[in-house]
Amino acid sequence: MPLTTTAKRRLVTTALLAPASLWLFVFLVLPFIAMVVFSVGERGPAGGYQAAFTLAQYANLPARSAAYWNTLMLAPVGAFLCLLVAYPTAYYLAVKASPRHRLLLVSLVVVPFWTSLLVRTYAWMYILGSRGIPNLLDMIGIENVRLLNTPGAVLLGIVYGYLPLMIMPIYVSLEKLDRRLLEASADLGAKPVSTFFSVTLPLSLPGVMTGVALVTILLLGEYLIPQLLGGGKVFFIGNALVDLFLQSRNWPFGSAIAVTLVAIVVVVLMVAMRIAWKISGTRQVDLV
Repeated sequence: MPLTTTAKRRLVTTALLAPASLWLFVFLVLPFIAMVVFSVGERGPAGGYQAAFTLAQYANLPARSAAYWNTLMLAPVGAFLCLLVAYPTAYYLAVKASPRHRLLLVSLVVVPFWTSLLVRTYAWMYILGSRGIPNLLDMIGIENVRLLNTPGAVLLGIVYGYLPLMIMPIYVSLEKLDRRLLEASADLGAKPVSTFFSVTLPLSLPGVMTGVALVTILLLGEYLIPQLLGGGKVFFIGNALVDLFLQSRNWPFGSAIAVTLVAIVVVVLMVAMRIAWKISGTRQVDLV
């Protein structure tokens, strides 16, 4: 019996979605289930996991309050600083730069991704370390300046490392901007500042929300930048997870922290999507 058109479409859709669905189930859903199971267990005598059912690990979460505080404070601040730098850059690339040079300038934004974040962070360790900027300041009489292993160093590394991820969504929104709207605003007598706040900024807000959500979510699980530029003094949740799983071998407690981190990411994503829907007036907004 020949298949109907609807059945063929369903079969094709299933065939297309099956590989990705299987991949997500094996490498995302199953590990998360295992993590939830571990989180209600106990630490074994030699470390690792011992089967049990207890919520003691969740009750012990305040023991890592410093990691939560640093992450929930510095991640939004880092995303905001990225936005402050990214928006003018994206605006220039999309609106002011000549089409002849635009592709080159956009390529320069992406070029840092061609180099490992680890290598770039080590470069900042040298710049902020005792032989870098503090040494130059010492030569001109400004002594005992410490830049490395501070929250400021971590924020600087965050802005440098994640800036392209903030620029590109905003650039895409601004690049799609209908120039006739700007011309109409000018023809009606609006000043450039009024045109920006009444036309350009509202139309680019979906890109802004995409960039803020993307950078914030990635920062919530950041490990490398706090580890190298914070020197163990600026502790993120990612650093706490590495310590619990690889050094303390307290897998249940680490799993409980990881579950709460996933919950925080989901809440951040839902809030960002809701804000973006209200701003755009439609639900056709891509945040991920």
